[in-house]
Amino acid sequence: MNPDLIILADTIHTMDGSPAQSPALQAVAVQDGVIAAVGSRSDAENWPAAEVIDFGAAVLTPGLVDCHVHPVFGLELTRGTDLSGAADLAGVRALLRAEAEAAPSGDWVRGWGLDPNVFGSAAAHRELIDDVVSGRPCLIRLFDGHSALASSGALELAGITGPRAFDQASEVVCDHSGRPTGLLLEAAAIELVAQVMPAESFDERKARLAEFFTQFARSGLTGAHVMDCGEGSLELFRALEDDLDGGLPLRLRISPWCMPGSGEEDWQRLAEQIGLGGRRWEVAGIKLFVDGTVDNGTAWLFEPDAYGASVAPFWPRPEEYAAAVRYFAGRGIPTATHAIGDAGVAAVLDAFESLPPGGPSAVHRIEHLETVPDALIGRFSRSGLVASMQPTHCTHYSRADHTDNWSTRLGPERANNAWRCADLRAAGTTLGLGSDWPIAPFEPLPILADAQLRRRSGRPGEQPIVPGQALTALQALEGYTSHAAMAAGEWAVAGSVTVGKRADFTVFDVDPLSVAPDDLAAAHVLATLVDGRVQHLAVEAVR
Repeated sequence: MNPDLIILADTIHTMDGSPAQSPALQAVAVQDGVIAAVGSRSDAENWPAAEVIDFGAAVLTPGLVDCHVHPVFGLELTRGTDLSGAADLAGVRALLRAEAEAAPSGDWVRGWGLDPNVFGSAAAHRELIDDVVSGRPCLIRLFDGHSALASSGALELAGITGPRAFDQASEVVCDHSGRPTGLLLEAAAIELVAQVMPAESFDERKARLAEFFTQFARSGLTGAHVMDCGEGSLELFRALEDDLDGGLPLRLRISPWCMPGSGEEDWQRLAEQIGLGGRRWEVAGIKLFVDGTVDNGTAWLFEPDAYGASVAPFWPRPEEYAAAVRYFAGRGIPTATHAIGDAGVAAVLDAFESLPPGGPSAVHRIEHLETVPDALIGRFSRSGLVASMQPTHCTHYSRADHTDNWSTRLGPERANNAWRCADLRAAGTTLGLGSDWPIAPFEPLPILADAQLRRRSGRPGEQPIVPGQALTALQALEGYTSHAAMAAGEWAVAGSVTVGKRADFTVFDVDPLSVAPDDLAAAHVLATLVDGRVQHLAVEAVR
C-alpha cells in the first residue's frame, strides 16, 4: 500500500454498524480516491504516504450527503429578496418596497421563501402587494416551491385574465367573479408568469451555481441527491466541471422530473438520460409527483383539509402514475416520488405493491411523507421502499400548538401524525435525510440537531412538535451517511469509512453523536474531502 494521503483525527465514526474497536480508530489512508486502510495512529506510522493531515481532537465521519436538494431550480427560486425571515405581512411589504425602490425602473420585483403563515386568516391576494411595488410586475415564490403570488402587473404581462386548464393539478386561483387573485398553485400555473420574466444569462447562472456548491461544501456536504433536471441543468454541470480545478466540490446524483401528461415516448427519453454524467455527477434516477403541498391545499388527503382542499392527486388519472412506475421499475431505473398527504403515500404504496415479482433490482423512494397514519407505517415497512424526509420542514414551518397554516389545514389528528421519522425507523425503514433546499436552509448541522429536538435548534424556549418522533443522534447521522448511501443504492461504495469505499469525509469540531443538539447546530465543519481531495478546510491542520 502506497497511500496518497493519511488523515488523522482523535475520533472516527465509521458508520458501518460495527462495535467500537480497541484501540480506537484514528487514521484513514486514501489511495486513488478510495479508502485503502483504517486503523490507529500507531498503525498509520507504518503507512508511507505523500501527505498527512492531522486534525487533532476533531471528529471524522463519512461525508454528509443531503438526500433532497434543488440546486439549479434553486437558482430561479432564490432570485430577488429573501422573505423567509419576515414574521408578518407588514414585514413582507417592507422588504418588497425596498426591493422595488432599489431595482432599476421597469425591472421585475422578485421575492422568495414566503411563509404563508404571514397572511394569518387572510387569503393571499395580489392586492396585498400591488401598491408596495408601485404597479410593477412582481412574482413572489412561497416557501414550499409549489405556489407563488403574482402582482396585477405580472398577470397582465402573462396574459392571465381567468382560470386555465392544465394536464396536472395546477390552478390559477380566481375569485367568485372569475378574476385571478394572483395566487398560482403548482408548476404549470407558475410557469405562465415565469416564462415572461427576464432570464439570467448562462454565465450568470453558472457563477451563482458555483457559489452555491462552494457553500454546500463549507457546510459539511460532500454529496447531494438532486431532485430536478430542468432545461440547461446538464450543460451547467458540464461547464462547471470544466471550469473547476479537480471537478465539482461535491457529488451529485440527479433525478429528472416525470410529469403528468407524459407517455411512453417521454418516459423513454427520460430513461435514455440515465447514466449521463461526469466525474462527480450522474443522472441516476427519475423524480415523480403524486401530490403538491399541504400549505397550499394541493396535497392528496383521504379527507379534505379544513378549507375543503387537498382532495385531488397531482396526476389527474392516478393509473397513469402507476403506469410510469411500472415503466421505470421494470427497467431497473430508481425512482423517487413526492408524496406528502396520506392518500398520496398510499397511492405510491399501491403502485409498488402491484409490481410483478422478480423484476429488476433498483432502490425506490418516497419523498417528504408529512402526514402518515399507523396503517401506512406498517405497509411502508413491508414495501421495501426508502423514506426520504426533511426534519426542518417540521421544525421551521409548523408549531406544537397547531396554530400554523400546515396544522390548521390538517386538524389535530393528522397534524399529530407529522413527520413520523422515529416510527419509520422503528419499523425498519431506511430513512435518508435532507433539506429540500431552497425550500429550507441546506446547512446539515442544524438539520441533524432539529431531527433530534423536533424544534428549531437554538430556540430552547420553543415546544417540540410531536416529540415522540425525535431521532437519536446516531439515527440522525445515519440519515446523512449510511442511510443516505442506501437511499441511493450506493451502500457498496459509500456511506461508511470502510476499506474500498469512496474517500469522502466530513470533519467536525465536536462529536455529532455526543454533543447536545443545540451545540451541534452551532458547531463548525473543519473540513470536507471528496475522493480524498480537500474541498473545504477551515483550520490549519498539521500537514
